[in-house]
Amino acid sequence: MKNTNRRKFLKAAAGTAAATAIASPAIAQSAPVIKWRMTTSWPKSLDTLYGGCEFLARRVGELSDNKFQLQAFAAGELVPGLQALDAVQKGAVETCHTSPFYYFGKDPTFAFGTDLPFGMNVRMRNAWLYHGGGLDLLNEFHKAYNAIYLPAGNTNAQMGGWYRKEINSVEDLRGLKFRIGGLAGTILAKLGVVPQQIAGGDIYPSLEKGTLDAAEWVGPADDEKLGFVKVAKYYYSPSWWELGPTVGVYVNLERWASLPKQYQTILQSASAETNQWMSSKYDALNPPALKRLVGSGAVLKQFTPDVMDACWKAANEVYADLSGKNATFKQVYDHFVAFRDDQYLWNQVADHSMDSYMIRYRRQKG
Repeated sequence: MKNTNRRKFLKAAAGTAAATAIASPAIAQSAPVIKWRMTTSWPKSLDTLYGGCEFLARRVGELSDNKFQLQAFAAGELVPGLQALDAVQKGAVETCHTSPFYYFGKDPTFAFGTDLPFGMNVRMRNAWLYHGGGLDLLNEFHKAYNAIYLPAGNTNAQMGGWYRKEINSVEDLRGLKFRIGGLAGTILAKLGVVPQQIAGGDIYPSLEKGTLDAAEWVGPADDEKLGFVKVAKYYYSPSWWELGPTVGVYVNLERWASLPKQYQTILQSASAETNQWMSSKYDALNPPALKRLVGSGAVLKQFTPDVMDACWKAANEVYADLSGKNATFKQVYDHFVAFRDDQYLWNQVADHSMDSYMIRYRRQKG
């Protein structure tokens, strides 16, 4: 009797296993193979910015059993780096990885997708985007440009750039040909700076030829790769215009709508993972890179309080002007500033007080 029951159990188990073996491939076979091109705004030499795009593409493939495939292309391979969104908007490519503030000329509201000068650090921005309603506001705005935006990376607090001469006063900014774009360029123009917006690969030769007096890019890890220390030795901080600049993925709206729901979820998840991957990698790479740059002749400087105060005043004048002219900018700006103020209140109580203590301790220790 026991043997009969055992045979029945094994027979039933075998039947269940067979059914499962048949069902699983059927589900896998029902998922379509979709291949997308992702143009980017980054040269391949930037192994964290462009490397983040490769990481994103790899994770999308892994999460979809390679049914959903992204192929990343460096700036210029399909379209110029500063025209990545235009290609997505027109449907020339399905998606791109870029910095939203590059498209400030279309509408200043794009700046919020990257960072507002005197804005928020990376943790504050992620809180605003994911849990503060920021991403919903931005994607309502992006509909007019036939795109949806997914945060997919952050460089963290950047440096204030490389300068051929010292900046000791506001007067030293007048006439300065500075590679900087977006809202920061507009703000600095009020102080006499001549802003230039050019792609990363063109910065070094422009500094070398003297067609630029100064340039900001990212931070030590990426700046070292582009060799700026060889042509402009004064390395300034802080980058008040990019405290926590988000980069990410724009997807053509029609292509997004046609994507199976499962693949939409995969792209969202892989983008969020890339956001963390890139931010943490920069934090790991920047300290040793900064030491090497100083060893190579970089002279670390900080903007004086007078320069910072003048930039803060100019920034708020620009925001007031834009808010008066652009209702969408004002809507997002008011939301952003209210969230920012609460974040700094909390930061002052928590992180800042502890960070300040640890920095003082390190200095005292020598």
